[in-house]
Amino acid sequence: MTDALVIGAGPAGLMAARELARVGLRVLVAEAKPSVGRKFLMAGKSGLNLTKVEPFETFLAAYGPRADTLRPMLSAFGPDAVQAWARDLGQEVFTGSTGRVFPRVMKASPLLRSFLSELRGLGVEIRTRWRWCGWDGGAMFDAPEGVQCLHPTVTVLACGGASWARLGSDGAWAAHLDSATITPFRPANMGFLIAWSSHMTAQFGQPVKGVELHAGTMRSRGEFIISNQGLEGGGLYEVSAALRDGAPLMLDLLPDLTLPEVTNRLARTKTSDSLKNRLRKAFRLDAVKLALVMEFGRGASDLPALLKGLPVPLTGPRPMDQAISTAGGLRFEALDAGLMLRARPGVFAAGEMLDWEATTGGYLLTACLATGVWAGQHAAAYAQGSAAAR
Repeated sequence: MTDALVIGAGPAGLMAARELARVGLRVLVAEAKPSVGRKFLMAGKSGLNLTKVEPFETFLAAYGPRADTLRPMLSAFGPDAVQAWARDLGQEVFTGSTGRVFPRVMKASPLLRSFLSELRGLGVEIRTRWRWCGWDGGAMFDAPEGVQCLHPTVTVLACGGASWARLGSDGAWAAHLDSATITPFRPANMGFLIAWSSHMTAQFGQPVKGVELHAGTMRSRGEFIISNQGLEGGGLYEVSAALRDGAPLMLDLLPDLTLPEVTNRLARTKTSDSLKNRLRKAFRLDAVKLALVMEFGRGASDLPALLKGLPVPLTGPRPMDQAISTAGGLRFEALDAGLMLRARPGVFAAGEMLDWEATTGGYLLTACLATGVWAGQHAAAYAQGSAAAR
């Protein structure tokens, strides 16, 4: 007998399962993949950025139009709670110079192992290779044991977004819900394509540091990478939503200098020198920045303005399945304040399948954990109320 069903064994689903089990409910977690937490483990390959330390209002602003919607959830389980949760599972954390918080071991597997051990101690059952097929009187699953139908008191959907399908986030769950309640998926935190000339080949794989990226009203001083297909990396992801929506990308190659300062420095160089030599002498531009100027700014009439706003022509975003996360998903308007589906009493939703987005930097994982806790707690209260009514 299952009191509570959780569909999806990523961070949001596992947090919901913990909250449900802590009040004594019998919890089953169904995961379509052969193992749990696959995207969580992939994130750990780059250090596992758990959250970010900064003033709460600054942190909340990272969620853009959904900041007010997520405020109660992130107030209840925000950056401090995420750090405490990791420490309670035996994983010490540290805060980097930019405020980003990581486990000291700089990987996800020890944290996930401790978390799964805690869930086992609470009696949570996990079934892998159980793919949700929708509802037919109950929650239907295509499982190794054959078709399964469960009738839990409450269900938490934590099915993920629509990127990295091989890790479990394929967006297939959308077929089982009313399409009117779902905002179409779009890539988020993704790289962008550029039709490089052959002269850029030597720069593939090189980081670009110490620049400021401009896209519409968005700004980023983060690092990014030149790849054979275009640009990628955290600094780019911070402005990727504006780029996706059509804003042009401009690079300020000298963000610590004003335009008059750039102009004065160039005026002190010999105009008879090559452009590369003038830029090296005036600004000590490294090879990758020089290559970008040669690629996109050759022949410019206003060199100072170009250095403060180098246009980078993009040919489009990388495919959605290659994006770190997605925008779109189940609309909050289809949910009540406890994240329960208005059209399906007793069914809740959490994590990246909800219609919100944020940049990388700890914001994604924190919101997944927070919405998982929130949905789990409200689902637990609903289940206990149903039991009392009976």
